[in-house]
Amino acid sequence: MQFIRNEQLLFAYFCYLCTMERRDKVFAWLDKHEIKYSWYEHPEAPTIEIARQYWHQDGSKHCKNLFFRNHKGNRHYLVVFDSEQSMAIHDLEHILHQGKLSFASPERMDKWLGLCPGSVSPFGLINDETNHVHLFLDETLRQQSSLSFHPNDNRFTVVIEREEFERYLSLVGNTYEYIKLY
Repeated sequence: MQFIRNEQLLFAYFCYLCTMERRDKVFAWLDKHEIKYSWYEHPEAPTIEIARQYWHQDGSKHCKNLFFRNHKGNRHYLVVFDSEQSMAIHDLEHILHQGKLSFASPERMDKWLGLCPGSVSPFGLINDETNHVHLFLDETLRQQSSLSFHPNDNRFTVVIEREEFERYLSLVGNTYEYIKLY
């Protein structure tokens, strides 16, 4: 019994270190490319419902980020939209014209974005060395002055001006497009 508990503690500590590394990698990447942003820390928030209680009233649009794969599993999509909205997969399939979609597995999320469930963010694209993942952004985000995302660590929130975010996207190199999602 004690061995199992120690093993679980060791695993939890390892996950904590990996999460810190992911966050630090995002901050280092943004700093290296002179992209302006601010951030704040809060308790772990793996879902929008939990995160809402920690958001600052900073005027930014908080975003929901969903990671999908196509039916064949050879294409992957990150879909970003207003956190106040909800989307059914069936509706997304119709709007995106990418065929049948399903949520990508944690293994695929790790492979393509270097992330785990609960920490999905467009900042995961820095880990996509082949620029495989295509990003869909809801067109309403274009009207926002600033956006908020996890920096691949759901204990932090990054606030970034939309223009700076778009500069980030141009530098990271993945394909992306704004589309009408709702």
